[in-house]
Amino acid sequence: MPNVDVHWLAVIVAAVVNMVVGSVWYSKNLFGKEWSKLTGRKMEDMGGGGMGYGVAAVGALVQAWVLAHFVAYAGSDTFWKGLVTAFWLWLGFVAVVTAVHLVFEGRSWMLWKINAGYFLVVMLINGGLLAAWH
Repeated sequence: MPNVDVHWLAVIVAAVVNMVVGSVWYSKNLFGKEWSKLTGRKMEDMGGGGMGYGVAAVGALVQAWVLAHFVAYAGSDTFWKGLVTAFWLWLGFVAVVTAVHLVFEGRSWMLWKINAGYFLVVMLINGGLLAAWH
């Protein structure tokens, strides 16, 4: 594979975007109440304590770093091209994997829409950001 010169500030900003979108997406004002109902968890339990946020933050950094590589591999050098690259990655990996888990866990498709929708929004924003900011 070609060597990719990762723009670390862009990766850090993308990880922050991930965390900010997540805090809004799963808030009581957007999808938090429905997520809580569908998972059988209380809103207060959503964060999983410090461990939950730690895993989310590290995951956001890893996701942004890997996405930066795929954006470069695809030759995406504009916001739009980065967005398209991110969409295909989301469809092939996030949408499919989360749908398979959902079916085998016997959960609601509404839960899939909430969770997969969050990753779609994050990946689209970050794919565009990482492509434009190279």
